[in-house]
Amino acid sequence: MVDYSKWKKIEVSDDEDETHPNIDTPSLFKWRHEARIEREAEFKKKKQDLLDKVKKAEKEVAEAKKSYEGLTGKELDAAKKNALKVEKKLKALNEEKAALEKEERLMPLNVDNLSKDGFQRTYLNESKPRDTSMDNLSEEEKEKLQREFLNKYEKDIKAFGMLQKFDDSRRYLQERPHLVCNFTNNYLIIWCLNLEMEEKHDLAAHVAHQSTCMNYILELAKQLDVDPRSCVSSFFNRIQTADKVYKDAFDDELKALISRVKNRAQEKLEVAMKEVEEEERQKRLGPGGLDPQEVFATLPEELQKCFETRDMDLLKQVIVRMDEKDARYHMNRCIQSGLWVPDASTLAKDEDEEDAEPGENTKKSGDGAQAESAKSAVKEPLDVKKKSASESKKQEPADGVAKIPTDKDQKSPEAKKDESSKVPDSAEGDHEV
Repeated sequence: MVDYSKWKKIEVSDDEDETHPNIDTPSLFKWRHEARIEREAEFKKKKQDLLDKVKKAEKEVAEAKKSYEGLTGKELDAAKKNALKVEKKLKALNEEKAALEKEERLMPLNVDNLSKDGFQRTYLNESKPRDTSMDNLSEEEKEKLQREFLNKYEKDIKAFGMLQKFDDSRRYLQERPHLVCNFTNNYLIIWCLNLEMEEKHDLAAHVAHQSTCMNYILELAKQLDVDPRSCVSSFFNRIQTADKVYKDAFDDELKALISRVKNRAQEKLEVAMKEVEEEERQKRLGPGGLDPQEVFATLPEELQKCFETRDMDLLKQVIVRMDEKDARYHMNRCIQSGLWVPDASTLAKDEDEEDAEPGENTKKSGDGAQAESAKSAVKEPLDVKKKSASESKKQEPADGVAKIPTDKDQKSPEAKKDESSKVPDSAEGDHEV
């Protein structure tokens, strides 16, 4: 049966009694507490002194019993008397000790001695030091490890990037501590950049939030020089109970990351557009390496109209009116850009000659034939221009008065229509704009 008698006498706490209104309660409680502490200290000292005396008496008894070994006669009697005296003293001290222990048992219990620890154990959680093996690797080795890591854990990283609550993120990382590393943070930033380039702005901002959490964990581990996996709980506990200053710093870091991602996405899109435009431009380049769009933009307005309408007669008329040097310059650029394709019949004739004489050393390549045809195509409008200029000089009178056309020079509308319907020799073949 359990004995509850020891709980009958309990000295209550020093500040639980009710006092008279005229008494200074805090001073009374303080005095009671100090008095109890002094009594306990005096009793403890008294007990310790008694224990020291008992120990000393036990030592004297042992020495006295040992001293009369081998003695005889009067010396033996004197030694025995001394031993009895010491034993009597030890007995008295033991009785005093028993009384003191009884007094200690009867003392009322208080808040300090009411209970005792059954056992005590201390655990020291030593954090693992931060892994610095990655710092000594080359860039190629780091890229290789990154690829291997992503091939193995890419699905888990994406799942972490889609989480929203801090508690869910903490639980996920504690279950998968291998994700707490720089490889995960790098992948989240690249994923955020790709989402921003795809104009998925809300999802990109969400992934940026998770990347900022991971970056804070890594920075905290770096400052404490410990393994990042041991900082997961510390970060999420702090961010959930942090003051306004800490949360504002977190939000500022998140906004800065989103801004950097947007700027980088815009730069990458501009570079991609330039690459596409350059590829299209390379495809458009003519045989001479010129861009037909650029060449067409530099042509005079009259020549542009000729190429837009594909009118050969109008082209000859424009060439006749232009300066010979300017006409030759623009026509050469049109051929080099592919706006003007030389006479196809000339190209076919050159190919037939090459097939008929395959063994001749003077055989021309396709590019050479095209260049010869280009020269003839440029030369023809210019020859027309020279011919028209010489005829105009013959028809011009000496005094500069324009010659009135005769009936022989005037032609009927039907004759003009027949002449306009004829295709000039230089227009035979295919021409492309």
